[in-house]
Amino acid sequence: MIAVLILLPPSEGKAPAGDGPAVDLAALALPQLAKTRKALMAELARVARGRQATALEVLGLSPNQAAELEADKQLATAPTLPAADRYTGVLYDALDLPGLRRDDPAAFERAEARVLTFSGLWGVVRPTDAIPAYRCSGGVTLPKAGPVAKLWRTALTPALAPAVASGLVVDLRSSMYAGMWKAPASAAERTATVRVLHERIVDGVPKRSVVSHFNKATKGRLARALLVGDVVVDTPKELAEALQDLGLRTETAAPSRPGTAWTIDVVVDSVS
Repeated sequence: MIAVLILLPPSEGKAPAGDGPAVDLAALALPQLAKTRKALMAELARVARGRQATALEVLGLSPNQAAELEADKQLATAPTLPAADRYTGVLYDALDLPGLRRDDPAAFERAEARVLTFSGLWGVVRPTDAIPAYRCSGGVTLPKAGPVAKLWRTALTPALAPAVASGLVVDLRSSMYAGMWKAPASAAERTATVRVLHERIVDGVPKRSVVSHFNKATKGRLARALLVGDVVVDTPKELAEALQDLGLRTETAAPSRPGTAWTIDVVVDSVS
């Protein structure tokens, strides 16, 4: 059996500042992406230093978020933090990579080998990759580079090919970041797209919906459980069974057509 590869979205919120040296693009995961990263950094900094109203519009920010432009202005020289510490929010609080690093070094080593976080600016990063604070979602369209998701689809398809050549891919990304990379046909049947559905009883009838908090918290806990338990499975069906063993309620759907991924729905009624 080959260890699973876990794909995560980034967090919108990020820890500020840092105590590491300026970002070294060649030291990040998949160093062949350095040229694309450098170009995006330069354009993002130019946008942030330009007319504020334009920068806010490009980055999808409100006037109350204008302070976030400061991080993008200093990308090349700003202090860094490991991605494990940079990303915050509901999913990353539940995953708690810093806690794993402190209390379960073996699980953190597995995270370094098995977890890739997608990013509108970096493409993908691993937990120990040192990155500055930034603001650039996967839905941003830059004046020169265009839609960053499209740019990354072109760059990530060949770059990720070796990583997904074998083994199971557990896709926990949100739709925005799922658009940055799609499993090739050769890996589709080994890819499980995990959705989290919140089930409520309304007038005696079960109703399901995607609720941000339940979705993010459950995905964080799920990823943590896979790492702590050193769960290694070969197929989406085996993954669903492993998640059931972890106490999760799952429903599995086979690909609707050749070359597409499996879907595993994790059904929750609450998150404590």
